[in-house]
Amino acid sequence: MRRYLLFTVFISGMTTLAAELAAGRLIGNVFGTSNIVWASIIGLILIYLTLGYFLGGRWADANPTPAAMYRILAWGAFTLGLVPYLAGPVLRGAATAFETLQVGILGASFIAVLVLFIVPITLLGTISPFAIRLSVDDTSRAGQVSGQIYAISTLGSFIGTFLPTLVTIPAIGTKNTFLVFSLLLLFVALAGLGKFASRTDLLRHAWMPVVIAIVAVLSSGQALKNSQGQIYETESAYNYIQVAEQNGYTILRLNEGQGVHSIYHPNTLQYNGPWDQFLASPYFYAGRRPSDIKRVAIIGLAAGTTARQMTAVYGNIPIDGFEIDPEIVEVGKTYFGMTIPNLNVEIGDGRLNLEQSPHKYDIIAVDAYRPPYIPPHMTTQEFFQIAASHLTDDGVLTLNSASVPGDRRLINGLATTMGTIFPSIYTVDIPGSLNTMIFATKQRTTPEDFATNLVALSQDPNVHPLLINTMQTTFANLRTGYETTTVFTDDHAPIEWIVNDMVIRFILGGGTEYLQ
Repeated sequence: MRRYLLFTVFISGMTTLAAELAAGRLIGNVFGTSNIVWASIIGLILIYLTLGYFLGGRWADANPTPAAMYRILAWGAFTLGLVPYLAGPVLRGAATAFETLQVGILGASFIAVLVLFIVPITLLGTISPFAIRLSVDDTSRAGQVSGQIYAISTLGSFIGTFLPTLVTIPAIGTKNTFLVFSLLLLFVALAGLGKFASRTDLLRHAWMPVVIAIVAVLSSGQALKNSQGQIYETESAYNYIQVAEQNGYTILRLNEGQGVHSIYHPNTLQYNGPWDQFLASPYFYAGRRPSDIKRVAIIGLAAGTTARQMTAVYGNIPIDGFEIDPEIVEVGKTYFGMTIPNLNVEIGDGRLNLEQSPHKYDIIAVDAYRPPYIPPHMTTQEFFQIAASHLTDDGVLTLNSASVPGDRRLINGLATTMGTIFPSIYTVDIPGSLNTMIFATKQRTTPEDFATNLVALSQDPNVHPLLINTMQTTFANLRTGYETTTVFTDDHAPIEWIVNDMVIRFILGGGTEYLQ
């Protein structure tokens, strides 16, 4: 009995953490994966486990039998397996509400989904105290027994932390991850009933996996979201990825779907968005020509919109595209024409890949910021120093960030930090969006040089019209000043604090889609 009891504790601990990680993805597909969302998930899961520990101790004292424990475990596994299917309609309704940011519906949906976890997680929380009660037959060894059980449970939790993220969610999806772990735990519970209770007890619960399997089959093929124009969706280790057709354009959305991360149309390269603006980066220097640009780095390649535009304007120059999510790269190749031969795709963290790059660049384009998910380590003085060291003597670092009406805290903080490394900083608010571009030149430059370049290039028929149109937009919206605020460092970069407050204030103020 003891060995099987320890095995049960191991599988239960593994399933509990797997459920928590899968819950993060299930909810994050609609509500995003900001630290606010994760804090809510982790906090409530801990509350549910706390309740389970309390109840498990009482129930174990009242009925200290393996049959009682395995019945509880069976119900915990069964209700866990139903969670993604019960949550599906709520999440799809919330996804629709998110597109128009109906705050009341969003809040109610978020709470409703989290409440679905209270029964399975609470029941799973009862298993460790129940196992301790069943294992202690000598009070002089109570400490040793309880320590062993909690160690085994924690070891299972360790495995359950990595399996969903690295294996099951990318391979089979979130709903099937719940299915696999719940069925595994359910079979452990049924085997325990057959082993330590009675065949009758086993048969009384044998319907549970059948019901879960039927629900899974009936729900198979059902999209996680039913957004208008959706043509493809998938899940990776990093993101929920959605491709849709909108007004003849193919667009890439991630996670909760707020914002367009890449865009494609076979007959045009001008999208009047942040992707275009990276093209204008070099022309703050006097006398710059498109032929002067020899190599470009893009941090946050996504599906390759900027890379295709760079190739059209600057020719087949080497472009190093850094993208952390390989699934997005595959989507780019399939749906966004990201097949240009001069693009060298590097999978991995943008800061690390840039630091390890042997090359220097005329343009480093950072398109890895997407509020509320701005990686703090790419906003710091240390990161900008790395970028500066990989720029040519007349290179430019350009960031696509965001601001909201009346709130430029993020832009001011980034500009202040970049200003400690780069002598000239410019910002451009892109018309019709909440995107703000920040340009930082390695040498001191002036807006007058940009204007002179615009006039000269406009008279050259060999210059791509996309560049001229983009430079006109850049110059018309150019700012040279910003408020000096906090310098972000690797030790202290309160990005989440700033961005969460910005986004919440904007949404509560009636704002709509806020990100590209």
